[in-house]
Amino acid sequence: MRRFSIAALSLLFAAMFAVSANAQAGAAQTGAGKIGLVNSYLFAEEKAGAGITKFKNALTALEAEFKPLNDELKTMQTKYEALAAEIQKLQNLPQADRNAIQAKVDEGQTLETNMKRKQEDAKARYAKRYDAIVGPVTDDILKAMNEYAKAKGYAVIFDGPKLLEAQILMGFDEKTDITADFIAFYNARK
Repeated sequence: MRRFSIAALSLLFAAMFAVSANAQAGAAQTGAGKIGLVNSYLFAEEKAGAGITKFKNALTALEAEFKPLNDELKTMQTKYEALAAEIQKLQNLPQADRNAIQAKVDEGQTLETNMKRKQEDAKARYAKRYDAIVGPVTDDILKAMNEYAKAKGYAVIFDGPKLLEAQILMGFDEKTDITADFIAFYNARK
């Protein structure tokens, strides 16, 4: 019984390798099967002539929308740090007024609570607005990536940095990096 299982398993692997080899040979004959890598982080590249213009414009609009809130949070953070320094200074005085210190501590705790709430609200609003503003552009980029793959004969295009972060990609030939060509392709579209 064991010999039969090993023989059947061997035949199964042989059949799989034969089908795989046949498919690869067919892909080589049709020119398909190229693999490309893009660096999606470069889509937002700030240098002139670099990056995907539509994507950068969407990010700029989003950042402009949240600038007043970010400025308010920075002001609150600065005030909180100044308050903490003032409390420290008061505590180091030989004749410190405990009531004044407690009032400052209470003020600091209230400010900290308000800051945390505002930050959490800002994160939720930012995520929602990111989906609304940048999401359609990202969808369009993915659609264009599929068009690009078909037009250029790529079977698969991977996002290199994300694969590196996940430790899936261990190395690659720079010739497979098609980021600049794709960005030019995308920016040329109307």
